[in-house]
Amino acid sequence: MNQEIVKPFLKWAGGKTQLIPEIKKNIPKSIMNTKFTYIEPFVGSGAVLFWILYNFPKVEYAVINDINEDLINTYETIKSNPKELISILKILQGEYHALEYSEKEKKEYYYQKRELFNKRQQEQSVQSALFIFLNRTCFNGLFRVNRKNEFNVPIGSYKKPTICDKSNLLAVSEVLQKVELLCGDFEQTVNYANHNTLFYFDPPYKPLSETSSFNSYAKDEFNDGEQIRLKRFCDKLNFLGYSWLLSNSDVKGKNPKDDFFDNLYSDFTIKRVDAKRNINANPEKRGFLKELLITNHASTIEYVGTI
Repeated sequence: MNQEIVKPFLKWAGGKTQLIPEIKKNIPKSIMNTKFTYIEPFVGSGAVLFWILYNFPKVEYAVINDINEDLINTYETIKSNPKELISILKILQGEYHALEYSEKEKKEYYYQKRELFNKRQQEQSVQSALFIFLNRTCFNGLFRVNRKNEFNVPIGSYKKPTICDKSNLLAVSEVLQKVELLCGDFEQTVNYANHNTLFYFDPPYKPLSETSSFNSYAKDEFNDGEQIRLKRFCDKLNFLGYSWLLSNSDVKGKNPKDDFFDNLYSDFTIKRVDAKRNINANPEKRGFLKELLITNHASTIEYVGTI
């Protein structure tokens, strides 16, 4: 397998491909120069995961986690049963592309598949194929659910989207063979750390405004209380001697008086880096903005809590 072709198999709001150069600058040399464990508690589309696995052959063990059960089930299907998944995706792609010249029929097909997905009664391979189909055909690849955990993103405007990327799915399947898959709360991941471990956190971002929230990523909101709980977990990891990096929105860039993250992570290193906003209903509002990259390198904070 040529690992260079391994890339995220999903479109994803807040995907981290663009931040990889900054992440690379902030990985401690003590991690890079010896065997280590890599843990990503909010894996999303896995852009950083795939980059780490390709560029750091000394990764001895990798663990990914997410609260989104549909997402983790899809990772599991790709890892254990990629050929069946690919065969189903080929059918979905062929059927969808055949409707290229009928917007009405395309919409009917999309919403029929969305309804089928939301019933969650299919076998895992079919459910995972529907997950990928909806991701590749919905508006901007956004994943959003309501309080009933129903996927509710409308159809996108793509003419002939790539729904089945066979070569990449097979490559992803191969690299996932060395990855432990977890579904649940981010705090459980500490149980998989060892003496030389790097954590990368990409949690649901704190929204910059009431209308910019994409936090409906799971039926339970990742609110300010969860952001604070995540910071306390980072305190714990720091106390235990593990390295970590964390990305989040720069709310101060929107409101200079908003010191939420500056105060919360004041004991750690906070960097503001350039990022590109790709998802907005208004194309004119897409563009560059600042995001936060926070690390615990050389930090000496004391952890107060139960270990």
